[in-house]
Amino acid sequence: MTSMSRSRRANASARWLLAACGLLALSPVVAKQGDRDQPMKVDAKYFDGFSKPNTISTLKGNVVIQQGTLKATGALAKVYFDAESQISRVVLTGSPAHIEQLDDSGNRMLGDAATIDYDNIKGIAVLTGNASVKQQGRGEAHGDKLTYDTASSQMTGESGGTGTVHMVFQPKKKAAAPAAPDAPAPASSTQKP
Repeated sequence: MTSMSRSRRANASARWLLAACGLLALSPVVAKQGDRDQPMKVDAKYFDGFSKPNTISTLKGNVVIQQGTLKATGALAKVYFDAESQISRVVLTGSPAHIEQLDDSGNRMLGDAATIDYDNIKGIAVLTGNASVKQQGRGEAHGDKLTYDTASSQMTGESGGTGTVHMVFQPKKKAAAPAAPDAPAPASSTQKP
């Protein structure tokens, strides 16, 4: 059994804490709250299934799923219906699968990954496999797995193996400084004789 030195453990813990705090800093925007009350529209080249309790339907080829400002696309989707025949979960795969949504301020969140597992009840999207989430005006995160809460815009991320979670934070835009009042013109130093 190998042991990690105290300084290496402290550095690893500090990097993990910094990454966790960094992902939380991306969270002040909130997804469009009315989206979950909108009908879910689905398009695909192929469909197999039906809307019955506790069933799974399969969509293949150019899958597009929309609910309000939420839009998800992929090559394949599995749509899960709960005991009340409501859509509870959608799992999209693609090259990449894609999800996007506006927040209540009109800023866009974009997410891409090999697989997107979207919990329609909780509003949670889990992006795995070369995952990235970009929040307009806020920043972006990349990793092996990113979990994005569409209700609060809070994210968590992790990377397997020797990889890392990579984040970019955009500075907050500063308000424009008020214009300085026009200074009076200097008095003329030339006089007429």
